[in-house]
Amino acid sequence: MAETRLFLLVFLLLRLLSSTVSEIIFEERFEDGWENRWVKSDWKRAEGKAGSFKHTAGKWSGDPDDKGLQTYTDARHFAISAQIPEFSNKNRTLVLQYSIKFEQEIECGGGYIKLLSSYVNQKKFGGDTPYSVMFGPDLCGSQTKKLHVILSYQGQNYPIKKDLQCENDKLTHVYTFILRPDATYSVLVDNRERESGSMYTDWDILPPRKIKEVNAKKPKDWDDREYIDDPNHVKPEGYDSIPREIPDPKAKKPDTWDEDEDGIWRPPKIPNPKYKGPWKPKRIKNPNYQGKWKIPWIDNPEFEDDPDLYVLKPLRYVGIEVWQVKAGSVYDNILICDDPEYAKQVVEETWAKNKEAEKEAFEEAEKVRRAQEEEESRRAREEGERRRKERGRDRYYRDKERYKDRYRRRPDYMDDDYHDEL
Repeated sequence: MAETRLFLLVFLLLRLLSSTVSEIIFEERFEDGWENRWVKSDWKRAEGKAGSFKHTAGKWSGDPDDKGLQTYTDARHFAISAQIPEFSNKNRTLVLQYSIKFEQEIECGGGYIKLLSSYVNQKKFGGDTPYSVMFGPDLCGSQTKKLHVILSYQGQNYPIKKDLQCENDKLTHVYTFILRPDATYSVLVDNRERESGSMYTDWDILPPRKIKEVNAKKPKDWDDREYIDDPNHVKPEGYDSIPREIPDPKAKKPDTWDEDEDGIWRPPKIPNPKYKGPWKPKRIKNPNYQGKWKIPWIDNPEFEDDPDLYVLKPLRYVGIEVWQVKAGSVYDNILICDDPEYAKQVVEETWAKNKEAEKEAFEEAEKVRRAQEEEESRRAREEGERRRKERGRDRYYRDKERYKDRYRRRPDYMDDDYHDEL
């Protein structure tokens, strides 16, 4: 009993310590009062190219009361930002997570999010505003389905070298970026790891630690023959004198053969079963095989390590800044924290809980949409048929009048036979 109590005490203490160590920097679920935390930018407004946002769950949702921020008005720039408590990821893990639904079947446009440092005039926040992190989907046509992970280092932006693909259906998906103090990272989509690696290898920020020795040459005594001729396998004596073909031992001279007229009879030849082709020694594994020679890697003299490679400028703002040809994307559940486990928990509480209901709502909406399209198509066909018939009747009466007018001009117009014809 005492051991059980001690175990529970230790467990509760560890939970308490873990909860106090982790920190939620910013969490936005776009509930009541969200307008007080976000500032809509005037960027592109004077040019008439600034889009607006709606507070909605969209046309289909697992929970209609769980609203997000939806881009509104096609072919526009969208820019909005919120200030967050200043946060430095030095010696800490950074987690950036949010959900997005491309409800509009996006044709070309972004769905990413940005973290910004330094001071930002939020009313002028736009595409030229420097950022520290840009993360999320970017789609255009059927070819571009990119998942951006762009990091800023010493004032320059560096995109990830790996080709990461994003989701492009009409359902909600959650994107998570985790950056750790050892400069390793993970990218999760819907709580599943999509990619991982290191800033040292997956971004061209620093020169590589190792480079190939360009002047290296394969040593003359390097043995890269995996198989060799068996030195103990000797060609049998007389092997080369074995003929390829031999006279057919079963052949017989025809009774009608006349040597005076037909010449000396010789039996036809057949393949010699003892002939094995040109002699080749057996092949065996080379006991001295050293493998395929490869250019060696050496330390890069230009590499200079930066132990703070992963450290971003202190973060102060989170922003949405995208261009969309067709608007309708719903952003929601934005999270900035230092605890990947908490981020996973949020996904379970929001997206995972509602994904099946959202899928059902989407499928029902698709049924309604298809029915409407079929009805509109039916009406269009009927209207087209009606107009075709009207044009046919109009053409009939026009032709009839032209026919009558042509005969009125005939000299025998007044003849009774002509009128009978009409």
